[in-house]
Amino acid sequence: MYETVIGLEVHFELATKTKLFCGCENRFAASPNTLCCPTCLGLPGSLPVLNKRAVEYALMAGLALNCGISKRIVFDRKNYFYPDMPNGYQVSQFYCPLCLNGKLTFFHNGKTKTVGIREIHLEDDAGKLIHGDGVTKIDYNRAGVPLIEVVTDPDMNSAEETVAFLEALRLTMLYLGVSDCKMQEGSMRVDVNLSVHKIGEPLGTRTETKNLNSFKAVAHAINCEEKRQREIIENGGAVDQETRRFDDLKGVSYVMRSKEQAEDYRFFPDSNLPAVSVEKSLIDEIKLSLPELPETKKRLYISDFGLSDTDAEILVSDKCVAEFFEKTAAFCGNRREAANRIIRDVMGEINLRQISLSESCLTPEKLGRIIALCENGEVSRKISREIMSVAFGENIDIDRYVDENGLSQITDPDIIKSAVEKVILDNPKAVADFKNGKKQVFGNLVGLTMKELCGRGEPKIINKIVEEMLKMS
Repeated sequence: MYETVIGLEVHFELATKTKLFCGCENRFAASPNTLCCPTCLGLPGSLPVLNKRAVEYALMAGLALNCGISKRIVFDRKNYFYPDMPNGYQVSQFYCPLCLNGKLTFFHNGKTKTVGIREIHLEDDAGKLIHGDGVTKIDYNRAGVPLIEVVTDPDMNSAEETVAFLEALRLTMLYLGVSDCKMQEGSMRVDVNLSVHKIGEPLGTRTETKNLNSFKAVAHAINCEEKRQREIIENGGAVDQETRRFDDLKGVSYVMRSKEQAEDYRFFPDSNLPAVSVEKSLIDEIKLSLPELPETKKRLYISDFGLSDTDAEILVSDKCVAEFFEKTAAFCGNRREAANRIIRDVMGEINLRQISLSESCLTPEKLGRIIALCENGEVSRKISREIMSVAFGENIDIDRYVDENGLSQITDPDIIKSAVEKVILDNPKAVADFKNGKKQVFGNLVGLTMKELCGRGEPKIINKIVEEMLKMS
């Protein structure tokens, strides 16, 4: 029996307006080499100035993940040469990480799981190499963009558990607003450290798989590396400690460098960046500013709002949806109905149209009004769903739309009675079947009456009048 042991290094690009050590704009998809200056290009004589907002974001992440905070911010140079690293070194925090010894608790397979956070440190990003047509070009727009690296303890044992942790970590960062976490744009990147050993024996040799840019790729890489290491052990071989690159399409990883060939980074303190004290007042201020995080919000939805575990989990899984739900519930005064509408109807529109909730025309005020109209009996549930679908794609006034399109629910007994009479006259066989004991026919007659009234009849009144008229016929 084998056990797999997994630890992670997760990089998040911080959502600051400018880079870590200069005033260049931090923005994705600009024209190559248009967001650069002497500092982020590593030109002689340029000096870095630390971005305070990046430090605040890193502290927010550390406090949200229950970390202890270092009293000083100290930066080190990680020395290596690569074309996308213009300084010839990366600025990082090797000797004194900003945040230490935290944890993240999340739910997986119905159980609570806690993963230790060994450290969170600040560093600057490298540029980007663009390969093609036999040449390699360099875009330095990303050089100097602020990163935090979240390093976990080796507390995970499967691909599924690892992805569940990453989903919880990503959601935490999104709620904090410190990163947009867009893996397709490289603002969240994952390195997987993995070893395999037989249970009861010492831990195996660890490999590192670099730069995985989707949860699917993470799971695929873990399963493939797990299988590769087990096969080596079963065949009597030894796993080499090495860094690997994973090809998600082929399901194969390749050696990038081995332990024997590993770079000597020669870390030493960056003389251009003096140590900065982390004041207790700043930490206290950031603690007070932290938003309600997903797990806290989920517990509130269950205990105070009376929602099920499943519904609460769905709502908190997207910060925008959670905020929309809370505002809608406040407008209509019915939390459960607001949750039901969002989960079943609104999210159905999101999936159908393939746009985000923020891109739609629907607002909490409009959805709250639709719910109120339905609960007050002014429109039917079916019609209310149709109104919501229109309001999702068009900027409409709900009450005016109902009036102009004649969507108000029909509650006048005389109008409904007239529709029932017509249905009974048009369907003598159904009436005869009902009298012969086929009670299911009753529902068909109610449905035909609703159709006759264009879906606007009040169901309780229709049921009552159909029943009365069947007894009389």
